Amino acid sequence: MKAQNEIHLADANGTVTAEQIRGRFLGHIKYTCYKDWRTSTNFDKLMSLCHVARDLAATRMIVTQRTYLDRDVKRLYYLSMEFLIGQLLRHNLLALGVLDSAREALRTLDLDLDQLCDMEPDAGLGNGGLGRLAACFLESMATMQLPGYGYGIRYEHGMFKQEFEDGWQVEKPDDWLKYGTPWEVVRPEYAVPVLLYGRVQKIPGPGGRERSVWTDWQMIEGVPHDVGVFGYGCPTVNILRLWASRASEGFRLDIFNRGEYVKAVESENWAETISKVLYPSDFVYAGKELRLIQEYFLVTCSIRDLIRRFLKNHSDWAAFPKKSAIHMNDTHPALAVAELMRYFLDETDLPWETAWDITSRTFAYTNHTLLPEALEKWPVDLLDRVLPRHMQIIYDINARVLQKVEARFPGDVGKLQALSIIEESTPKQVRMTNLAVAGSHSVNGVSALHSELLRKRLLPDFVDLWPDRFNNKTNGISHRRWLLQCNPELAALATEVVGQGWTRNLDLLRGLEPRAEDAGFRDRFRAIKRRNKVRLANLIRRLCGESVDPDAMFDVQVKRLHEYKRQLLNVLHIITLYHRIKDNPRADIAPRVFVFGAKAAPSYHVAKRIIKLANSLGRAINRDPDVDGRLKVVFLPDYRVSLAETIIPAADLSEQISTAGMEASGTGNMKLSLNGALTIGTWDGANIEIAEAVGLDNIFIFGHRAEDLAALRDSNDYNPGRFVAGDSDLARVMNAIRRNDFIPDQPDLFVEIWQQLVEHGDRFFHLADYRSYVDAQAKVSALWHTPDEWSRKAILNVARMGAFSSDRTIREYAEQIWHISPIAVEIANGNGDGG
Repeated sequence: MKAQNEIHLADANGTVTAEQIRGRFLGHIKYTCYKDWRTSTNFDKLMSLCHVARDLAATRMIVTQRTYLDRDVKRLYYLSMEFLIGQLLRHNLLALGVLDSAREALRTLDLDLDQLCDMEPDAGLGNGGLGRLAACFLESMATMQLPGYGYGIRYEHGMFKQEFEDGWQVEKPDDWLKYGTPWEVVRPEYAVPVLLYGRVQKIPGPGGRERSVWTDWQMIEGVPHDVGVFGYGCPTVNILRLWASRASEGFRLDIFNRGEYVKAVESENWAETISKVLYPSDFVYAGKELRLIQEYFLVTCSIRDLIRRFLKNHSDWAAFPKKSAIHMNDTHPALAVAELMRYFLDETDLPWETAWDITSRTFAYTNHTLLPEALEKWPVDLLDRVLPRHMQIIYDINARVLQKVEARFPGDVGKLQALSIIEESTPKQVRMTNLAVAGSHSVNGVSALHSELLRKRLLPDFVDLWPDRFNNKTNGISHRRWLLQCNPELAALATEVVGQGWTRNLDLLRGLEPRAEDAGFRDRFRAIKRRNKVRLANLIRRLCGESVDPDAMFDVQVKRLHEYKRQLLNVLHIITLYHRIKDNPRADIAPRVFVFGAKAAPSYHVAKRIIKLANSLGRAINRDPDVDGRLKVVFLPDYRVSLAETIIPAADLSEQISTAGMEASGTGNMKLSLNGALTIGTWDGANIEIAEAVGLDNIFIFGHRAEDLAALRDSNDYNPGRFVAGDSDLARVMNAIRRNDFIPDQPDLFVEIWQQLVEHGDRFFHLADYRSYVDAQAKVSALWHTPDEWSRKAILNVARMGAFSSDRTIREYAEQIWHISPIAVEIANGNGDGG
């Protein structure tokens, strides 16, 4: 029987009309919000429209899960500490094909759809590229009708809300769940126990063998909350399952009645802390312990849940890798390897070798970084105290890995040390990267260069042991979010030329290439870009109080603040231009608006000082009458997905200037190029593949290559001071920072930055690449003075970005690693469960 919920939301042709959406919307005002039109608030209207979208997706979600169950398909489980999904209302209406109908329905009620959508808070489930990549992957899986699930943590406060006080970053709580979210459905029936602490006891087992039992543990619960992942233009609705922690015992009324009011809620408060904040500071031991517990909380909840799903159709564990693929998005979920082994050994009595064979055929691992400090390690004593049984299993895994190493490379102590999961340091550490590699059948990097460096520089000994495990899967982006949704005018122009098919096959944008030679088309392209810039200029005025000229070049660097991403190199160039104007106020400088957006980790003091420098420089430049508006510097606070959706369509120049060999891939570079920004970048990460795709004539590449910097690093021959002494422009810039010419009454404020660059080795080679960067920027300025040629190159960038769709990336994962296939979902009946 067709679900009644759907009958009233579609006409005889299956089309959802504006009138039908209006009726359901008004119904939710009354029956969901308990309001009439006169008393309803904008919040009520936002919630009601979200519920209309949920109504449209309900049967799809139920039938999708029932189809997977009935057809007993192999499923992919994507474990990630971050899912940066942003706002969902506009995105979900677009995926359902009712965005225009919803807009018209609200117009008849004197409501603006975009204003309503902009009220929705960004979901605080991630920080940067790692989480946004995961979100794009889930969208592609659903659109491609692949049976995939995301598993994450339902952070109550997310990362943090960034504000600036006197130019300094200030972190405020991100209360994105303050009033709940209409997109989630709690599933208390699937709550799982989470065990922590305790000890391991040896008891007699079958056949007189001893077996290990985890006892005296403390228990909390993980409660799943499901968020639907809507496929674009198809019936598939997959699930992102987010785990919230709670006390298994809850409020102690007996203690409360004795007058011990605080003690009565202590266990409840402690348990709920686990899913309270994304990435608690690990600067102190308690924060480190909480972070470890968070990572284990994610993996144990997810492993138990996917095993429950497997057991609905199967009892033979040999089938497990044939029906389940588990992917670890970076090292944060690496404890999943030990947790699945613990389940097999302790709860099924599988023999060790059988359990390990099943485990290693189930897991795959993506590495996202080459930075040594970003490769997670946990002190053995900490892991042993929090997860004693897992520590024991990790020792067992390590012993067997080292046996293989010794058999393959007899007497090679160096190989044993490099491949050991346990680092024999003081204190001893568990190397989570080594655990992830040992427990996976596939290990991939995320760009061609990154994967090469992964094999040659980071994990060469593992490559010697298991060469067939390693492969590359270059990252991609959801072009439906990052062009169709965020840049509707450019999307409409593309559709006019190549048809609607590009929304499912980005390669079809190649059809725009001939139009790059059409002057009329270039004019239309430029007009769209300018309207996007006006929109961003209005946002800048509202958030920063600065007026900017939309006819100036919008020079954009938006990404997480880290020294290797080199926002500081950008600042050095801005100071250089400022000096040129001060030397000659009538100098011919291409007008630019420098737009920054970035958050620094709360304990990353150098990064926070760089933000202060950028803001101080901006304050000086923006108020200097000599500059006369030719340069503007703005640092937009609280960079997030919804802010990026306004910035990226307006960008003229995309700053992708990381230290070569340190950016694994980058995805901001792809989003900006797809929206018609030209890239200035190093030969690093996915910049290389973008350059090869768009053509070296249509990108500005500068700086040392990764191998050059590696040689400098290895030879200990890099002397930053030599570059300063040999370049008068650079020397002047460095003196300005050292003296703090921007806030003269605080002369020592930026001495630490000067020291990092000149005296402490300039680890990220800002000074080595300065001159090449400044010269490349001069070429950018020269091209800006020929707008027709600039537009021609920008159009070619858009047209040649087909390879950078996350659809392509996910297709490669599905075919080559996960071995899952598209499953057609047919909406015939509404029976099913949410499992």
